[in-house]
Amino acid sequence: MGIAFANGVFIVAAFAGLSVLRAGSPWFTGIQLAGAAYLLYLGVLFMRHAGRGRLDVSASAAAGATTPGRGAWWQAAGMGFVSAALNPKNALFYASLAAMLAGPQATPGWKVFYGAWMFCAVLLWDLAVAVAIGNRAVLHRFARALPWLERASGAVLVLVGCLVLAVLVRAG
Repeated sequence: MGIAFANGVFIVAAFAGLSVLRAGSPWFTGIQLAGAAYLLYLGVLFMRHAGRGRLDVSASAAAGATTPGRGAWWQAAGMGFVSAALNPKNALFYASLAAMLAGPQATPGWKVFYGAWMFCAVLLWDLAVAVAIGNRAVLHRFARALPWLERASGAVLVLVGCLVLAVLVRAG
């Protein structure tokens, strides 16, 4: 939900015609810096803690019998929101898509339709991933590969964070 809501913020901003998130603007540069810092932070965490966590692959966990508390849900949604909100790719993607779809001929109704469609597409994708992870067989395979996935993901996040910083330094 958090990822979908952050994308919803970008969708509304793009269709509202806000230019503060255009490439090179101070706000966009700020989002890039914050995003790079967040990528580095997450990457280091992934690599430091790889293999320490254990997934519960029991039948009851895969079936959803153990439901996390409300606080855990909000924490996960908040983390999803922050990761999507600090992703400069989202801002560029939705701004360019809005520019293509919402030209001068697009009525406010069509803009609402396009925005709702984009929001729902992201939300449905995220829900499909969550359902797949809820499958016991998928979860079991995922649990076996998790330490290596965490290490590889951490390395990629650190690399991308460094690349974003390098591009910003080079452009500045």
